[in-house]
Amino acid sequence: MPLSRVVCVAVFSALLLAALAESQAAGRPPPAWAEPSTARGQGGMVVAAEAHAAEAGVEILRRGGNAVDAAVAVAFALAVTHSAAGNLGGGGFMLIRLANGAAIMVDYRELAPLAARADMYLNAEGNFVPERSTLGWQAAGVPGTVAGLELALRAYGTMSLEEIIAPAIRLAENGFPVSERLARDLRQAAPRLERFSESRRIFLRNGRYYQPGEIFKQKELAKTLKKIARGGTREFYEGSIAQRLAREMRRHGGLITLEDLRRYRARLREPLRGSFAGYEIITAPPPSSGGVALLEMLNILGPLLSGNSAPLAPDTVHLIAEAMRRAFADRARYLGDPDFAAMPVRGLLDKRYADELRASIDPQRASASEQLLLPDPYRYQARAAAAAVHLQEAEDTTHFSVVDAAGNAVANTYTINYLYGNGVTVPGLGFLLNNEMDDFSPKAGTANTAGLVHAEANKIAPRKRPLSCMTPTIVVRDNETVLVLGSPGGPRIINAVFLVLLNRLAFGLDLAAAVALPRYHHQWLPDKLFLEDEGVAAGLLEALRARGHTLEPRGYVGTVNAIERNLATGELYGVGDGRRGGVARGLPQPEAAQAVREKQP
Repeated sequence: MPLSRVVCVAVFSALLLAALAESQAAGRPPPAWAEPSTARGQGGMVVAAEAHAAEAGVEILRRGGNAVDAAVAVAFALAVTHSAAGNLGGGGFMLIRLANGAAIMVDYRELAPLAARADMYLNAEGNFVPERSTLGWQAAGVPGTVAGLELALRAYGTMSLEEIIAPAIRLAENGFPVSERLARDLRQAAPRLERFSESRRIFLRNGRYYQPGEIFKQKELAKTLKKIARGGTREFYEGSIAQRLAREMRRHGGLITLEDLRRYRARLREPLRGSFAGYEIITAPPPSSGGVALLEMLNILGPLLSGNSAPLAPDTVHLIAEAMRRAFADRARYLGDPDFAAMPVRGLLDKRYADELRASIDPQRASASEQLLLPDPYRYQARAAAAAVHLQEAEDTTHFSVVDAAGNAVANTYTINYLYGNGVTVPGLGFLLNNEMDDFSPKAGTANTAGLVHAEANKIAPRKRPLSCMTPTIVVRDNETVLVLGSPGGPRIINAVFLVLLNRLAFGLDLAAAVALPRYHHQWLPDKLFLEDEGVAAGLLEALRARGHTLEPRGYVGTVNAIERNLATGELYGVGDGRRGGVARGLPQPEAAQAVREKQP
């Protein structure tokens, strides 16, 4: 093992032991991040936010389905068992890399309704009213999940929609035991859910809150899933489900119409590609900002990290935070829906642009975000070739990663934005709606409720997709998938994925340690460095303050669910982030490997 890796592992071990000792001395349970869920196997691997959904994916792999089949099964199951974020009423991004090297992203982000207006969340004085974009029927964008999952299955899967949805239908119809986490999440979300009668009835039992161990059945959702299994996208966007959703929207003053639903289409987009430390990084293009920011930060940092850099040394954290600051400033300046705005994506990802950004970093002093002067990426836009992007085509989110025995891989992040979305469960259909309209810029230069500032490129317009931070990512070496990961967490998604990549690829930590190491986050504005409030040494805090950083402790920075593939042995190593109870499940033997290879599309 190289000396730098020995040092990094030793640093992590010391931090972990110190945090455990502090918790024990204070009579507290150990930090959640200290206990990731791990699994090993050669027959396939699923890492997701909830055990029943992960097992639904393994069931499909065991039956010979490929990674895309399993991923679609996980997504539908999470709509039942993890309805705080798993969904039929939201949208997201599925990044796929097949064993033959082909890669594509399925963009099933929500769309603004035809009736949407740029000023729809402003009051008479022109000021942003946050609750209008986060709570209730008018906060919803046109859902994309069902269209996106069926598109992925049809193009790259091998099984029928009826086979894939069967585990989700069983979970909705027969029920599943309520976990301690689910019981706690439902109570936490009660102030939102109780404002809408159907949500209050289904999720809160009209005030008789679910207790751990009780069975949670969702009959309306089971009926909806059965209709989707038979009729697919046509049923959801044109049939009885669409008609019921449009009727309830009219009744409650929402904006989504039958025409909005009929016109919704998921898109196939070319992923972004970059390089770091000898690896190829494949990640999400716009309308996600995640991939652009991720690759920009990796470009900045590559030459700054030496073999002796320690992940939580003050010098290292300072440099990484400065890279974060610059990438998020560019996110705010330039990014939006590629179908509506021209963006200098190639320029932002050009190595020469990264050289200029790197030169603007003072290694001993934090920049002031409001005075930050950045170069012009358009100078590199025409000639750059680093990013192969095809442009024709709250925060409660969930990510899952899947790899099958043949080497097909999926990184999927999808969301309804806030915990339980906008709080509305559609009567008779059993699923919650998103509040993704809050991801638009409510007013140019004004922060949304996640504190993110956006420019004109992300203003509200009919049939436009809001800018996202979702960052599903796949890492390749020698033309083979070696790492699959992503995270929930609003703007913190980008930096959670970024830090885990650095921990694994630059600092040499084992994947479990790379996921578990305490994390931090800077998003340009507000000009603060947010740090997880467990496990960060006092000496690090003092050193960062001395460099001029304004620090603010907060909860978790993302929840990374990741899979690593050993190219020499074929073994898969899954790690579910302990911060929010991620679950890794695998097949011990490659019992379905030959079937997967034969059925690979």
